[in-house]
Amino acid sequence: MNKPRFSFEFFPTKTSEGVEKLCQTFDALNELAPSYFSVTYGAGGTTRNRTLGIVETLQNRANTPIAPHISCIGDDKVQISELLDFYKSIGINRMVALRGDLPSGQVGMGELPFAVDLVRHIREHSADHFHIEVAAYPEMHPQAKSFDFDIQNLVNKFNAGANSAITQFFYNAESYLYLRDALEKRGVDTDKHNLVAGIMPIINASNLIRFADSCGADIPRYIRKQLADYGDDRKAIREFGFEVVHRLCEILISEGVPALHFYSMNRVEPNKRLVESLGLSSVSTQA
Repeated sequence: MNKPRFSFEFFPTKTSEGVEKLCQTFDALNELAPSYFSVTYGAGGTTRNRTLGIVETLQNRANTPIAPHISCIGDDKVQISELLDFYKSIGINRMVALRGDLPSGQVGMGELPFAVDLVRHIREHSADHFHIEVAAYPEMHPQAKSFDFDIQNLVNKFNAGANSAITQFFYNAESYLYLRDALEKRGVDTDKHNLVAGIMPIINASNLIRFADSCGADIPRYIRKQLADYGDDRKAIREFGFEVVHRLCEILISEGVPALHFYSMNRVEPNKRLVESLGLSSVSTQA
């Protein structure tokens, strides 16, 4: 059985000490030979400058591709085009294209209101230079009109020029498999347009629940109950979380998932442990 590719996501740090620590984390995870690292991006400039700096720092640190997030809410086409040109100038050739959140106080959606509009603009401006990843939601985007509407929106992003999609994190493998099958039924070749499984390691119970509630991801009742029973026992939470996520990844691998994208939370562990335990670290082929 072929092992899937894997990658990691970072978020921008606020201090120089944080950047130094992030570089150390990058070095440790990079030894595992991931396909790439992504770096998140704040709408309306909230973390934009930090993202640009970290992307350039990591791009110069190793040969592993860096995929910056880029969002369209709050920016016009000229600003987006300038950003694309900057990334191209420093050797970036892949990115994660997202709608993003509307900045506080902003009225109106701007020139590129949705991710599908951003994907079209990237292709119009930069042709096929960038490998474009977009977001997918196995349990439906919280603002979508319906599940069918949300699935069709993902199809539209592929039709607009997206190469692949990374899912929101989930703990029910069936939700991923349902979405993959739904895409196939709508004519999407998922061998060509990979549906990458977004994986969130369980490190901190309260943070996980807050993330899930904010983005509409479901935490199965048995996980919530067990985390509640463990209370403040961080070691027990980490071990239970590792078992849950490891089992999820095993199921996905058995079902032929093409790639796993770990939301690293800027940590070495348990991401390194998961990759090594799953036997993925020998995989170095890029998408």
